[in-house]
Amino acid sequence: MAIKFLKHKWQKMLFIFFLVVVGLILLLSLFINIYWSPILAAKVKSTVLTSSDSLYTAEFTDANLHIIRGEIDIYNITLKLDTAVYNRRKKNHLAPNNLVELNVKRIVLSHIHPFKLYFQHILDIGEISLQEPELNVSYQPNHTKDTVTKDNRTTWQKISKSLKSIHIDKISLSDVRLKYDDYSGNKLAVSELKEMNLTATDLLIDSATQADRSRLLYCRDIVAELNNYTGKTANGLYAYKIRSLRLSTHTSILNIEGLDLQPVKAEVFFNKSMHDRFKMHLDSAQLNHFDFVSYHKYRTLNASSMVLSNGSLAVFGNPRDNPVKTDKVKTFPNFGLQQLKADLDIDTIQANHINVSYTEFNKKSNLTGTIHFDNTSGTILNLTTNKLALQKNNICAVKLTSYFMNAGKLNVTFNFNLTDQNFPYSYKGSLESMNLPLVNPATMPLALIKINTGTLTRMDFDINANSKVSKGRVALLYKDLKVTVLKADTNNDRLKHMTIASLFANLLVIKHNNPDEDGDPARSLYVIYNRPQDSPFFNTIWHTLLTGIKTCAGYDDKMQQSVKAKVAGFAVKKQERMVKKAKRKERRAERQKKRELKKQQESAKADSVSH
Repeated sequence: MAIKFLKHKWQKMLFIFFLVVVGLILLLSLFINIYWSPILAAKVKSTVLTSSDSLYTAEFTDANLHIIRGEIDIYNITLKLDTAVYNRRKKNHLAPNNLVELNVKRIVLSHIHPFKLYFQHILDIGEISLQEPELNVSYQPNHTKDTVTKDNRTTWQKISKSLKSIHIDKISLSDVRLKYDDYSGNKLAVSELKEMNLTATDLLIDSATQADRSRLLYCRDIVAELNNYTGKTANGLYAYKIRSLRLSTHTSILNIEGLDLQPVKAEVFFNKSMHDRFKMHLDSAQLNHFDFVSYHKYRTLNASSMVLSNGSLAVFGNPRDNPVKTDKVKTFPNFGLQQLKADLDIDTIQANHINVSYTEFNKKSNLTGTIHFDNTSGTILNLTTNKLALQKNNICAVKLTSYFMNAGKLNVTFNFNLTDQNFPYSYKGSLESMNLPLVNPATMPLALIKINTGTLTRMDFDINANSKVSKGRVALLYKDLKVTVLKADTNNDRLKHMTIASLFANLLVIKHNNPDEDGDPARSLYVIYNRPQDSPFFNTIWHTLLTGIKTCAGYDDKMQQSVKAKVAGFAVKKQERMVKKAKRKERRAERQKKRELKKQQESAKADSVSH
């Protein structure tokens, strides 16, 4: 076919012309590649230098332009900080808080338009792909707000002499290795991230976008994705894990899936720390209208709302006796917020389906007891440390609905004062009907009381508290309450019944109903609970309410002492009866002995007479 095709002269001429055209294109491509590489290098270097005000320099070993594929390959590119320029700016209080260094083995620029760049001074690129980039970011708090420089021109104004505009449809960074050095604390905190992907879309720098606040770094959207991130706290007591994280700058939404905070084993934790031990899991957390720019620049966490869904929070009270008796007011939420160095301002937090538990060790029983609040949902309003926000409103309001011991519906409202140094707070709520024996997992080890029967009709409480004392009213309405008093069996590591004490408690102390009769006024108690210095937040709430609960039921400290006195008196009388019985037995034995001795003497006398 080829021979027949080249049989005619015009066919040969056409074939030769085709070869010449192809050859010219190849030669032109080679020429353009050789000619454009230094032009491209100069453009990249000058653009980076100009746009960063000489703070950064860009270098690479080679750049190839493939005119047929419409592609540029840049090899071994580095973005480096000019330390002399940085130190000069830092001295003049003009240095940025975040510094960046970048190393990439290869950058591929696809769908380029080199003639636009040369003839029209427009840099137009379809996609830039960075393969396995290494990114080092360091944060140093040089200033807390944007500084004013002598050169206040926009990026476009700085590059407009050499470029009319820069447009890139997509920038993708895959398998990023990020090292983050944070110098904001007392000591350097280093984080290393893997399995991270970054995608930026529609980057446009021109006269129209130079003041467009809807864009971040001139991009329509920047999406960051992080998978399987793990780390440990500075003290080594907790390990944390994030299954996946996604941030979109266009929607200003930060999504976190699978967040876990796992403490070390209990014996290790409590040997090293006097703090309570926490364990937390969240299926998802979503931060809406997240101001990423403020967080990136100044560590200001500002968001309109946060949604927490499907998780658990377990708190374990520290059982150790602290010889120093440090004040555990630091466990109060409002104390923690006041001590938080970060600038935090979240208008609303919505919690959905969170299980909360509190576990405490009782040295009298040598056992742990747990109270839990299941399927907790509600809102937290005005969670903030921002000074301006606190001047407008210094109260953080928490409104929750939960199920106490997975049974009684609990509605409670907390109010925390975020500025007062006495750390005042209040809580008010109600607990609806439930079977009281369901509380035994808490009352048996912690209060040494087993509830045999009883039905809670309703419990209401209204408490005002601070770091020193809790005061308020507790009302417990119930029916048919019967209990068993317990004590620790140290030999068998369990609890055993105190039969006599239980009898006295049920007959003489415990009020079996509240109100006593239908139509009678219900009993309520005004509680005053002086917080021990080493009592943490959850422990303080529990013991404040427990004081009111026991008193409403008639089993307060005074009544407990009465029971103990009656039991002790009963024991004394029993001992006296046993002593009297023993003496009577002893006297009977002596009389019997005398009779036997007399009988023996009489028998001996009779024998002597007969002989």
